[in-house]
Amino acid sequence: MPQGHVLASATKLKAGDRVAILSPSFAAPGFAPAVHEQAMRRLIAETGLVPVEYPTTRRLGASAEDRAADLNAAFGDPTIRAILATIGGNDQITVIPHLDADLAAADPKIFMGYSDNTNLLNWLWSLGIAGYYGGSTQVHLGPGPQIDEVHLASLRAALFTGGELELMDPGESEDFGPDWLTPQALVEFGERERTEPWTWAGPEREVTGRTWGGCFEVIDQLAMADRLPSPDALEGTILILESSEEMPPASWVKRWVRALGERGILAAVEGVVVARPPVSSHEVMPPADERARLRSAQCDVVINEMSRYNDQAVVCVGVPFGHTRPQWIVPYGGTIHLDGQAHTVTADYS
Repeated sequence: MPQGHVLASATKLKAGDRVAILSPSFAAPGFAPAVHEQAMRRLIAETGLVPVEYPTTRRLGASAEDRAADLNAAFGDPTIRAILATIGGNDQITVIPHLDADLAAADPKIFMGYSDNTNLLNWLWSLGIAGYYGGSTQVHLGPGPQIDEVHLASLRAALFTGGELELMDPGESEDFGPDWLTPQALVEFGERERTEPWTWAGPEREVTGRTWGGCFEVIDQLAMADRLPSPDALEGTILILESSEEMPPASWVKRWVRALGERGILAAVEGVVVARPPVSSHEVMPPADERARLRSAQCDVVINEMSRYNDQAVVCVGVPFGHTRPQWIVPYGGTIHLDGQAHTVTADYS
């Protein structure tokens, strides 16, 4: 998709519109229905939208073909105006071959998801359709005492109002919340800690570009499946990158970023935004100083590799649009503006 070609943006929604709630990867609503049902109540209360579930939304172990059939049904239904993924997973790459490109292209709809949904966002991007990175209903709408303010602001901008938002540091972050199968999941956040300032590198200049990228672990799979866009198609873009709850070490992140450099992608982009990485989980909880070291190590390898392949790119590391909470939803195929002097990140939700 050449950078000069404007990607199609779906029409914004209004209260009363129907939105598909789908599980293109893992059917988290079937695993933790109480969290899902609270997410749906909050979605209705905060947006006035009408959530529509499909046969595989709650079906654990649904086949790739069945999940694709639900996606195709949503793409083909003119009364469905957006598709919200409940969560990510690890096998969505097997769903993509069963999707109907003509249905998606005939009536572009807002699609929102992250992590394994990098597969779907990349597929839509290849069709000339913009989407949004972020917005898992099971992670960001259902758990805890309420929806985080920054998440709700970007959700409303993506679905309803459009316009520009300056992405601000919410000041606190959690890597994971209470176990979804406990009563605490519905009323408590996870353990939150104060955030550190975002790290900037590259020249003190302003750059604007359409975004492409996603989860490192999924981009790795896309590369092996030969589904990545060419460097020419990414000329002038803003690359968005983040790592998953699998907490890959900095050495892996270095290899992934280096491989993007060798492919020519890093040389093509105008800027790079890397999300704050999760560095703890229910199973692994390093002490605070070690968590800070792990985040810093990932930041360092990204900046070092970028300086090798494109020292003119503006780089910002730490923006919470990935696997931590609170989460900003950001444009995928829409534009982000980076100001390397003022150190601001502005997203356009038009």
